[in-house]
Amino acid sequence: MPEKKITTSSGIEIKEVYTQQSGMDELPGQFPYTRGIQKDMYRGRPWTMRQYAGFSTAEESNKRYHYLLSQGTMGLSVAFDLPTQIGYDSDHELSEGEVGKVGVAIDSLKDIEILFNGIELKNITTSMTINATAPILLAMYIALAKKQGADLSQISGTIQNDILKEYAARGTYIYPPQASMRLITDVFEYCSTEVPKWNTISISGYHIREAGSTAVQELAFTLANGKTYLKAALQKGLDINVFAKRLSFFFNCHNNFFEEIAKFRAARRMWAHITKELGATDAGAQKLRFHTQTGGSTLTAQQPMNNIVRVSNQALAAVLGGTQSLHTNGYDEAISLPTEAAAKIALRTQQIIAFESGVTDTVDPLAGSYFIEALTDELEQAAQVYIDKIDAMGGSVKAIEQDYMQQEIAISAYQYQNEIESGEKVLVGVNKFIEPEPSAINVFRVDDSIRIQQTEKLISLKAERNSEAVNLSLKNLSEAAKGTQNLMPFILTAVENYATLGEIADTLRDIFGEY
Repeated sequence: MPEKKITTSSGIEIKEVYTQQSGMDELPGQFPYTRGIQKDMYRGRPWTMRQYAGFSTAEESNKRYHYLLSQGTMGLSVAFDLPTQIGYDSDHELSEGEVGKVGVAIDSLKDIEILFNGIELKNITTSMTINATAPILLAMYIALAKKQGADLSQISGTIQNDILKEYAARGTYIYPPQASMRLITDVFEYCSTEVPKWNTISISGYHIREAGSTAVQELAFTLANGKTYLKAALQKGLDINVFAKRLSFFFNCHNNFFEEIAKFRAARRMWAHITKELGATDAGAQKLRFHTQTGGSTLTAQQPMNNIVRVSNQALAAVLGGTQSLHTNGYDEAISLPTEAAAKIALRTQQIIAFESGVTDTVDPLAGSYFIEALTDELEQAAQVYIDKIDAMGGSVKAIEQDYMQQEIAISAYQYQNEIESGEKVLVGVNKFIEPEPSAINVFRVDDSIRIQQTEKLISLKAERNSEAVNLSLKNLSEAAKGTQNLMPFILTAVENYATLGEIADTLRDIFGEY
């Protein structure tokens, strides 16, 4: 099939890739992938337009998913509430006031069945932002796919499963670092044979940046964590050419347009060299594939409509930087969870960039810019200084245990806040161009009564399920956790018997302890 001719509005033909004038001989889709991981990038197909959603109950989130799919979103991205993230059922005393607030409440396989009601898992890709309880949520997803009759070798999606950045920046960990690393590598090993198309970890710089890091620190700490996961999997005897293909990354896209583009280009190049040094020879294992989310911490509650411009600017930078998948924030997210109207504008922002802007017509359109090329090199050099320092400490786990990453991020966050408060850095509508009255805006609120609904669901679940089967599966999980067996099959059995998330997490707490 001849390639479709792409032209500007004046009829000038646009080449797939430009090299000569830039003096660059490196091509997209070739090592070290600075210019993109695919030869044709978005000329072949656009990035996945994913909208992160999940709130209240599984029933309510299911309605939002059907709405987003009807509006043209190409993949789902699930936000879980805080109790789900740290391994507590909705009826636990520590869950009070948090059920369904920052994401959907999931207590058992029953909730996952409701969450994806009417959605065939074989037809979509799903990204799940979950870390400490990632093996449990993945087991629930696999259990539902089995019930739907899906071919497990074909289902695809991503589980965040990145615990190192939780210790460094975010805080939703449960177990000590070494036990957490075991669970992560168990997921790598299990998925490599059972669900081979699943991305088993999304190594996240996003939350490192949200905690206040610079672009260089986000790049360095994320890749250092990635390197630690590679080494842990190699120690387990896994083949880097197999498991490294199933690693993906998750980056923030902040306000400084050119710095962000250069950051993504540097990340690909650095990761290609890291994987090669650790023995990866397969191109698929050397390529850094990443999802981007626009910067939540850049959104302002003051003059919230300004956030539409911020998000557009950030989304454009992510696309020019070569992202594989993108979530655009709602303009109201500095105030509440996004309303349906804000979620739609966020998705339309991506669609306008993809189909109206022309930036997808050629690969890496900013390559050869003196500024972009120099900035890419400078970001790489500055990030490498950090990575060398972390390597000297013995890797990310050691650096986190010594509080190194946490301290570096805290210093940067403090400095940034000082610059905003002194007016050295302008934040439109916050410290300059201020309006006396805040603009009125519709706000999305989650009702506290959700906890009562979830508790009632748990009571009826426990009355209906086979208690003997639940107890036996939890006992087997406990025994396996004391040894060295892969825990995923035991977690899957417990999930299929309708053991709750809290019961499974508590079983592992009893063996591993809490951090």
